Amino acid sequence: MEKQLSRNKAHEVALIAIYDVLTYSAAHQAAPIEDIVSGLTEKPYADSDFFVKEMVLAMVKHYQEIIPAFEQHMRKWTFDRLNLLEQALLMLAYCQYFYSEETTDKAIVINVSVELAKKFLDAKDYKFVNAILDKVLVK
Repeated sequence: MEKQLSRNKAHEVALIAIYDVLTYSAAHQAAPIEDIVSGLTEKPYADSDFFVKEMVLAMVKHYQEIIPAFEQHMRKWTFDRLNLLEQALLMLAYCQYFYSEETTDKAIVINVSVELAKKFLDAKDYKFVNAILDKVLVK
C-alpha cells in the first residue's frame, strides 16, 4: 500500500494546488486540475491524496459563494486585492471547515492556516489570516 501524505504536507500541497488554480484563473485560462494535483503529489490523479483533491474541487465548485463570505468582513478592501497566495490560504481554510467530509474544529483550521501563513506569507500576514478566519468560519 502506498504511503499517503502527512496531514501537514497534504495542507501544503492543497494550498499550492489552489494557488495554481487561482493563477490560471487570473490569466483567464482553464486550470488543468488533474495535471496540477498529479504534478504536486507525483502520482496519477486517481491515486493522489484525497484531501488535496477534495479541497481543490470544493474551491472550484464553491468559488462564487466563498468570496462574499470573506468580503463582508473586509473593511475598505476586496478579496481580489489580496495576493493569490493569501486568497488560496483563505479558500483552503474555508473549504476544509465547510466542505470537507472530515469535520475539523474551527480552532484547528485556524491554527493550521496561521502556521501556513507564517511559512508562506509576509511576517505579519498571519494576524490578518487569524482575524478574518475567526469571523468567517461560523456555522
